[in-house]
Amino acid sequence: MDLNYLRRIVKIFDESTLENLEIEEEGLKIKFARTKNTNIINYTIPENTQPTIQTQAIVQEPKFITQTESIEKPAIKIVSEEHNDFYEIKSPMVGTFYRAPSPEAAPFVEVGQSIRKGQVLCIIEAMKLMNQIESEVNGTIEKILVENGKPVEFGQPLFLVKVD
Repeated sequence: MDLNYLRRIVKIFDESTLENLEIEEEGLKIKFARTKNTNIINYTIPENTQPTIQTQAIVQEPKFITQTESIEKPAIKIVSEEHNDFYEIKSPMVGTFYRAPSPEAAPFVEVGQSIRKGQVLCIIEAMKLMNQIESEVNGTIEKILVENGKPVEFGQPLFLVKVD
């Protein structure tokens, strides 16, 4: 199964209100189940593959102080009442956060810089793949919440943006 396809399925499930989701494709079975504060994901490798492996991953829901999420822009949340003009751009995956395309290059964005929708803000390295993270909105970078080269979790806030 394609890793990007799996990431899209996880993102869709995480953003939905579904309690359970089960997908079976090419002998691979994936089951998602949501409890109060925990997502449980079961993976089953086909029996004709040696060895047969069954595992269960428990992923804790991110605990952020937030207001209502926008359905059209699932990667953006209002941070808190005291910062109601700022939007949070979060990590869509687990990996290592990089502000620039290479160690000697200038960062993609700086605090105070205007950004536009679709502009690359950073790179998250996951499993030796460099994933460019793009802005979901037009605005101004108010704060960069992660240090360069540090690990990030799925759903972790990366930037605060004042939306135009």
